[in-house]
Amino acid sequence: MRIAITDDDPIVCQSLATILSATNMADVLWTANDGDAAVTNYFASPANHPDILLIDIQMPGKDGLAAARDILTKDPAARILFLTTFADQSYIAQAMALGVKGYLIKQNVAAVGPALQAVMAGQVVLGAEVLGKLTSNQTSAPADDTAHKSDESIERLLNDKERVIASLVAEGLDNRDIAAQLCLSEGTVRNRISQVLDKLGLTNRTQLAIEWIREHR
Repeated sequence: MRIAITDDDPIVCQSLATILSATNMADVLWTANDGDAAVTNYFASPANHPDILLIDIQMPGKDGLAAARDILTKDPAARILFLTTFADQSYIAQAMALGVKGYLIKQNVAAVGPALQAVMAGQVVLGAEVLGKLTSNQTSAPADDTAHKSDESIERLLNDKERVIASLVAEGLDNRDIAAQLCLSEGTVRNRISQVLDKLGLTNRTQLAIEWIREHR
């Protein structure tokens, strides 16, 4: 696979490039040190489009979130994976809302290679610390009239078709992959996910994945 790396620390870019090349995990197409350079490099030519863009959150000038938004607006099929030191729940939520393919913490460099392979296989990847942050946030959030009732399990609230959809979302599959696996249209999958979210009182598929994983781990 061909990847690109964006980080404001040139040493991080070089180290990742060396590790991934040495282990034959990926070929590094280009590197950049800020969001503006990442967007410019990405759209310099079709040949410059990597299979996956690894990008940091906080950088001088245009940050990673803004760069990801710009890229996904013009190329919705872009695969973007955040690799950062910041595990703030707000950053994670903003990143996942953009439709990126994952969020990893830099301290766990060993997870980068497997994460890249998982993203190429159509999955959405969340590092253990990231998932812990989101799960903790879900657990501690105050309940309201629409919140998922703790005394009712997902298994009891959903029917068979909805449980299958929920399990595939938790595996990190996107709508296209779920549609292909279940021989459905993407529109049908999208509608069923919306029905599941409404039934559980959730607002997005990340919350759904967290609830499913927490109940089935």
